[in-house]
Amino acid sequence: MSHDYRPGDVLLLECPFTETAVTGVTRYHVSVRWPWLEVDPQAESIRWNGQRALPTPTAREWEIFRTEPAESTLKPGDACLVGIPATVVHVQAVHRFDPPLVTGMLPRPASYLEVLQQGETHDSSFEDQGYTIDPAGGEPIRIELFFRPYAFLELGDEVADRNGRAWRFDAAWNWHPFDGEQAGTPTWPLKLITRHGEPTPTEAEEVGQATAVGSHSDELDRWSVLTHARPAAHQQ
Repeated sequence: MSHDYRPGDVLLLECPFTETAVTGVTRYHVSVRWPWLEVDPQAESIRWNGQRALPTPTAREWEIFRTEPAESTLKPGDACLVGIPATVVHVQAVHRFDPPLVTGMLPRPASYLEVLQQGETHDSSFEDQGYTIDPAGGEPIRIELFFRPYAFLELGDEVADRNGRAWRFDAAWNWHPFDGEQAGTPTWPLKLITRHGEPTPTEAEEVGQATAVGSHSDELDRWSVLTHARPAAHQQ
């Protein structure tokens, strides 16, 4: 289950710090026994060793799971805690797998959230920029939806803006006009035209009321304050 998370969502992540032990140390990584997931005995092509490597400051890698004491102070055999301190991220993409993805670990993920840290704007030229988490996996990650831009719309909704221009809503920063003109952003207020067919009066009223005041720029500003980022250039 993806819990209906979608691109643009701003999330607060936390995971209780749990006891484990250090199995290895290098300049760039500290390996620990992973306390939550199990080895998948039927994953013939992938054999997980039950450990996970976490970066030290020298590695200059972003990792949401951290250790206590800090990674740079640990040595093989040490006892430590591993978890996620309160961390704000924003969702860049949602990936779904049917059947669930074989990773060598159990449970097998049915979806991944690809998230970026505060201050990071998506750059398509970076292959491994995002960090993936399983929102319904064995790791007890608490996920709080902090802010969802355009929460009153559903993906695929079609609306008309104040100027009568028709748009399809594919994500908060991903709008497609139907007139073939250069893409931009709709001018509020918005009128809901289609949502899985003709919208109900209640649905149409909710969208109208939500956009009676404010603007696309206001939604973007609220999002940027929380993420310290901007949408990718092609999405603005």
